[in-house]
Amino acid sequence: MNATSPWLPVSPCTPGACVDEPAVLAGPVRRAARLLGAISVIFAGVPLALGARWVSTARRARVTMIWSRLLVRALGIRIETRRGFAFMGGSVGGAVEAHAVPDGGTLLVGNHVSWLDPLVVAATTPGRLLAKREVGEWPLIRTLATGGGALFIDRDRLSALPEAVEAVAEALRAGDTVVAFPEGTTWCGREMGPFRPAVFQAAIDAGVPVQPMALRFLEGEGLSTAPGYVGEDTLLASILRVTAIRDLRAEVTFFPGVRLRRRDIHSGRPHEARRTLARVAEAQVRAGVVEPHRETETVAAA
Repeated sequence: MNATSPWLPVSPCTPGACVDEPAVLAGPVRRAARLLGAISVIFAGVPLALGARWVSTARRARVTMIWSRLLVRALGIRIETRRGFAFMGGSVGGAVEAHAVPDGGTLLVGNHVSWLDPLVVAATTPGRLLAKREVGEWPLIRTLATGGGALFIDRDRLSALPEAVEAVAEALRAGDTVVAFPEGTTWCGREMGPFRPAVFQAAIDAGVPVQPMALRFLEGEGLSTAPGYVGEDTLLASILRVTAIRDLRAEVTFFPGVRLRRRDIHSGRPHEARRTLARVAEAQVRAGVVEPHRETETVAAA
């Protein structure tokens, strides 16, 4: 495993140590049906993605949401959304204030478990994904991601970071919701990594709130790590595990938006401002991942 760097973090999770097999297996016919259904939805999405480039951002986000819901359902996954309450614990809680999430631009940040995460989030809320450049190197995935309005970031070039942050800020100023996973890598779901602060600068520059969200995958009454995509795991192995789970649920908990208090934004310490915002958002998400039933209420299931 490669050493961790500030820009290319590495999770300690590995398939052998962290990823469990499905608790209850689906039958072979159901597995085959899920795979065929998912493949059909993926290829049906290509013309939709090509056409979406010529419509408004709002309509494109709506099309992406419908397509993502179809794909998630084809894979046999049910989505449960929850509304979480603000948790301002820790030493930096006083630097931010809870803020109602507007209809306009919002930076939506959450923990990262699997390749399923962007699909689950897209199926629950319209938005634009901030994705790593490598995603755009796969022809089919690039077409789908670009059609969905994804923004790409090159993690191999630190010099490209300001440009990527500005692109996110522009999207936020235009009223878009941008979805980011600030850990920079995946964890198995039992724990999570620290949030990298760079993308939070975009929210500060655009003057929009950050909305934390917590993602968990469940089987029965307990947590499932089978959907995890970590370490040297392969995409094919992860897909086969997902389609083999008889009853898989994705739980998404949305928390109130947070933003820095005005005095902290103009403190003259921009590096510290975005670090503070990242720490508060991370603490909120961590409360939803590690203590998921702390003051939450179920909103809906899809």
